[in-house]
Parts: sequence; structure tokens; C-alpha cells
Amino acid sequence: MTNKYYEFFCPVKVVAGKAALEHIPYELTSLGAQRPMIITDKGVRAAGLLEPVVTACEESELDIVSIYDDVPPDSSTAVVRDIAGIYRAEKCDSIIAVGGGSAIDTAKAVNILVSEGGDDIAAYAGAGVIKHPLKPFFVVPTTAGTGSEVTAVAVIADTEKSVKLPFTSSFLLPNAAIIDPRMTLTLPPHITAATAMDALTHATEAFTCMAKNPLSDAYATAAVKKISDNLLRVMDNPKDADGRLELAQASTMAGIAFSNSMVGLVHSLGHATGAICHLPHGLCMSLYMPYVLEYNLETIRQPLGELLLYLDGPEAYAATPANRRAEAAIAAIRRMRDALYKKCKLPRTLKETGQVDESQLDAIAALALDDGSIMFNPREATLEDVKAVLQKAWA
Repeated sequence: MTNKYYEFFCPVKVVAGKAALEHIPYELTSLGAQRPMIITDKGVRAAGLLEPVVTACEESELDIVSIYDDVPPDSSTAVVRDIAGIYRAEKCDSIIAVGGGSAIDTAKAVNILVSEGGDDIAAYAGAGVIKHPLKPFFVVPTTAGTGSEVTAVAVIADTEKSVKLPFTSSFLLPNAAIIDPRMTLTLPPHITAATAMDALTHATEAFTCMAKNPLSDAYATAAVKKISDNLLRVMDNPKDADGRLELAQASTMAGIAFSNSMVGLVHSLGHATGAICHLPHGLCMSLYMPYVLEYNLETIRQPLGELLLYLDGPEAYAATPANRRAEAAIAAIRRMRDALYKKCKLPRTLKETGQVDESQLDAIAALALDDGSIMFNPREATLEDVKAVLQKAWA
């Protein structure tokens, strides 16, 4: 499964640790930015997470010209257009996104409009449409999950046409990602669990899919180890700043891994389930991961077996015969899911979500088969195969 040819690209500066937020003004001024706009959502503002960002800027006499805090959970083209209008009216010159996947994707799309001009974001959808660097852009993630701060993609819903528009360009990558443990300390248990499992899926799929490579492998294994070592600890002690930082770094590392190696069937199923049943992405990742790994087992036995070392530690790895390590890795992931179910009721099956009807499985299967991620799944999957995986994930 080694790829003879690969590319690896991650030009995002990572500013991480206990006083990372205080470095934002320096990052802005070093790119000549003076009038930043913050893009965020109501939840982030209510949790008091904007204060340290704003304070850091004020202490350096940087004026935050505008704060937009109304990004919805599924961002839309109309929202992007509105924010771009405010950015222009207020003569802003840079963007700071503070939030989870939706706020970050929204900010990426706003940056396209304010840099390239026009009001129609759909004109820039697809890959390779953007040809120039955009305005200075910084991301402060508030969940340890999506990895959006280091990915070159954004997805925005066109609500009028009810389609999701994908944007792909290396110019969407922020100039810096600011990883500060203060930003995830208040994350509620079920979101902590779902976003960490999202990151674990990114890392696991990156390490076992068709486009894996030595550089993405290094990031993926490190991310798996950080999540295995810290997730349950943080669930028991939410204010553990060191554990929170480890999970946040793991999310960023998993983001670097999967954006340079792709993901597989877990993501295809997750995207389809999100579209049809409106379940959160991280929850879908956690739910589907063991069933897909079992489906892929014979094709990924070697790399999956290697992951046991990072999932369960050196003693368990050494004590497990080589030909049983892949199964043991899946068992370790299942144990983690069972522990999370006990702690915060994170569903392990479609039935446990209470939001999926068995009659929807065929529609999910058909949509998953159409998803781009399925191309990189290590084992070919037909419609019947996907239906069988869904049946196992049902109950």
C-alpha cells in the first residue's frame, strides 16, 4: 500500500500553547493588517471566548473594527454575502475566525469574496478557481475536532438551491492557526467527545487509506496517540488545560494528515447521513468508524495493526500477536466509544441517535456512493456493500 508518488503541503504557521492568543496582534501587524474583523457564532460569544482575543488586540492598540457573531451551525451563501458587505463597509483589512468548523468555513468563504470581489460566492466553487493570495486570515479553533484551521477546503450551503458548495484552494489556508487551551476549556462533554472522535477518524482514515504517505503517517500516528492518552482524562476533568491542549494539537495534526492523504468510507457515510438526517459530523464519524474498519479489515490489516501501538500503548501492542493487532485496534476504538457512551451518551449505533429511521438507510447508501471520499477508501464498495455496513451500524 505504499504510494510511489505523493505530495505534502502545509504552509500554515501554528502558534500554540498557553499564551498563544496574545501573539495574534504580532501575527496581524507582521502582515501589515490594522483593521481586523472577527467572525464567530453566538455560542462562542456567550461562552466568553471572544474576550481574551479582543483584550489581546486592544492591549497592542489594534482596533477590532467589526465583530460578526451570527454564523449559523450550517453556514449559507446569504450569510457569507452579508458578512462580506459589512467587511467592505467597515473598511476591514483582515479576518480572524473564532469558532468551530462552521465559523471557519464561513470566514474562508468571506475571504474569497472580499479578496476577489463580487457578491456571488457560487462563482468560486470547485477546485482551482482562485488564482491569487487572499487577505490576511487567522483561525482560532474552539473545538478540538474539525482540523479546518489547516485544510484548504470550505463547504457552504446554497439554501435556495439546497446544495452544498465545496471550495478547494491552497489560498483558503489561513496564515496562522492559533491553538490556545483556553478556547476549549468550556466545551461541553458531548461536543468534546464528538469532535475528538472526528479528529481520531481523520487520523485513522489518513493512516489506512489509499493515499497515505510517510509525512501524513507521522502526523496521523501522533494524533491518534494524543487522543487515546487524553480524551477520557479530559472527559473526567474538563478543566485540565494540558489535556485540552493535547486534544487541540491532535485535531490540528489529524487535519494536516488527512488533508495530505484523504479520507474514506467513514466520511462518505458521514456526509450522507449529515445531509439526510442532519446529525452532527463528529457524531457520525464516531458512529461509523468501527463498522467501516471491519469492512476494510483485510485490505488494511497492516497499517491498522500498527495503530494498536498508538491506540492502546506499547504493553498491549507487544502482548498481541501480529496477526491479531488489527482486530485489537478496532476493539480499542470500540472500548473508547463505550466509555464515551457511559460519560455523555455519544451514540454508537444509528438506532441510539434516535434521529434516524431504518427506512432512510437506502437513501444514505445511495448518497454515500456518490461522495468524493469513497474514491480513496482502500476497499471498493458497491451499493450492496454500503447497505450492509449501514445495517451493521443500525443496531
